[in-house]
Amino acid sequence: MNKIYISDITLKELSKSREQELLFREKTAVAAAVEALGADAIELAEIKNLREDTIIYKTISSIVKESVVAIPAGFTKEEITNAWECVKEAAFPRLQIVVPTSTVSMEYTYHIKADKMLSKIEELTKYAKELCDDVEFVALDATRAELAFLKNAVSVAAESGANIVTICDDAGVSLPEEVAVLTKEIISSAAAKVFVQVSDNINMAVSSAFAAVAAGADGIKCAVTGDKVLLAGNLSDAISARGEAIGICTSLKNTQVHTNVSDLLKKLGGADAGEASPASQKSKILLDADSTLSEVGEAAAILGYDLSEADCGNVHRAAVQFCEKKGTLGAKELEALIASFAMQAPSTYHLESYTTNCTNLGSSMSQVTLRRGEEMLCGVSTGDGPIDSVFLAIEQAVGYHYELDDFQIQAVTEGKEALGSAVVRLRNKGKLYSGNGISNDIVAASIRAYINALNKIVFEEN
Repeated sequence: MNKIYISDITLKELSKSREQELLFREKTAVAAAVEALGADAIELAEIKNLREDTIIYKTISSIVKESVVAIPAGFTKEEITNAWECVKEAAFPRLQIVVPTSTVSMEYTYHIKADKMLSKIEELTKYAKELCDDVEFVALDATRAELAFLKNAVSVAAESGANIVTICDDAGVSLPEEVAVLTKEIISSAAAKVFVQVSDNINMAVSSAFAAVAAGADGIKCAVTGDKVLLAGNLSDAISARGEAIGICTSLKNTQVHTNVSDLLKKLGGADAGEASPASQKSKILLDADSTLSEVGEAAAILGYDLSEADCGNVHRAAVQFCEKKGTLGAKELEALIASFAMQAPSTYHLESYTTNCTNLGSSMSQVTLRRGEEMLCGVSTGDGPIDSVFLAIEQAVGYHYELDDFQIQAVTEGKEALGSAVVRLRNKGKLYSGNGISNDIVAASIRAYINALNKIVFEEN
């Protein structure tokens, strides 16, 4: 039984087809799902934002243990070096030299003639090989390339160190027999494994893939979702039905493909790869130790905060210190830092005491006593649970209602006596004020967070 290598291009396809860029968590979810399906390689999209993509791709490289992690290396030595930094910690890294090979695409994309492109292929492949043992040469638009040039290109790439060459049918109009003929020509020209990336533009992707395999192709590229691409589910079904008869198999887990893909598409926000994810801008916040003051300010603005220059500086310093220890910082962590380090207001209100009673048979009731200077303020209220009732009791004590924009709680330490951290966001006259509180009593932490935000409102109003 001949095992056909499966290289998954889902992340590349989603990067091209979606109006909204995938989020950090979505990219890692795709990589994890694809590896679970049994793909031999996971192909990353080309680097667009160097700093952000480096963080994301390093994370993917660390979580993928069984599959190869492949990345397009770019068209300069500097870009190849940047790409290598993204995947060098992967268990099985691969650099891809991706260039157009048809005359029209070479001249349109890079304004390079055929002879210059051959020299460039040699230069890039040799440099990639110096960094990584596993190098793939990808011939874009191969089905429209002049055959003599294409054969020279794959030959030069193989001689320069590429152990895999891939031919792509980007035009999407080749018939299965034409794909088979081209595959045989390339196999005869390159001392390397030959992969094929077919198109489903004319609904012949599976047939073309089978034709390429019959002609001797070592690997096939597919995606779990995408437009006009060979879908992993369709390929897996076809091989399950006819693979044994023609002596081929893959590592794809056919019993899991359709279920896992359906779950993945739900996480991505729709069955159509072109649909924009409903995730908010808040989910896109990703800062690291190299983030600038302006980037922190922009992220705070996404959360709804208009930080002063001093507050932004305080939050920036705290964010850098956090990232130096933890690596990266998202919206949730930034929110906590803003609550802790922005506008440290004097304590107009202090918590003196609180009492709360709750039961599953009715509403919770709380009494909160605050001190403002020498004056004691007491509020009593019922609510849907202890947190709701203490917040309403505070409002009664101060005599004013503030819109609760957000409330978050999380454990800071482990165990039954863990410290709890609460973050409260209050909105007053259209502006957000954030407060935090820490206690091994989560109700007390929530009250302190509310009062912290309340004190900021009073301080600014005064």
